[in-house]
Amino acid sequence: MTAVWKKTTALTLDAAPFAIRAERASDVVAREALLDASFGEGRHARTCQRLRDGRMPAEGLAFSAVREGRVIGTVRLWHVSAGGIPALVLGPLAVDAACRSLGVGAALMEHALAAAKARGHGAVILRGDAAYYSRFGFSAEKTGALALPGPFERDRLLAVELREGVLDDAWGMIVATGDKARRPRARSAGKARKLLIQAA
Repeated sequence: MTAVWKKTTALTLDAAPFAIRAERASDVVAREALLDASFGEGRHARTCQRLRDGRMPAEGLAFSAVREGRVIGTVRLWHVSAGGIPALVLGPLAVDAACRSLGVGAALMEHALAAAKARGHGAVILRGDAAYYSRFGFSAEKTGALALPGPFERDRLLAVELREGVLDDAWGMIVATGDKARRPRARSAGKARKLLIQAA
């Protein structure tokens, strides 16, 4: 399903509509370039990346924002256990710098949270700025007894409940529980040698 978002103000060339759709395999290169531009190459060392390394995003919860055929935004959600309680971690959320005035980030957030709720998930956790994410219902109210696998600022560990009370008893380490990413099969040395001989 693709959702088309328009600004409520008069549309100009700079405020053209964009679409939010399920992430496609063809988005990967553009998504990675967008994440590098937004967070720098050191993004792989971030604490929340430990929850994504070697894992697949939650089924049906990886989205791209597209404008004129180009990926301008991305967001993904991942399965975790929040001290034994099933939840999702959101991130990274990134928007092309040239398109940040279009409301792409807010639209991606709203779309992702609505999709997670529709799929029956109970809570979403993220590490971010409370001043920005509070508009989507995120706060540190239910995360005081939770921890991330690495250094983090306590006031930046936020959550929103999609079902009331889900995180009431949440305490302990947040750990990844999602499906492991499939790795391409390596050809055996014998098969590779045979292919080289055939190609010669």
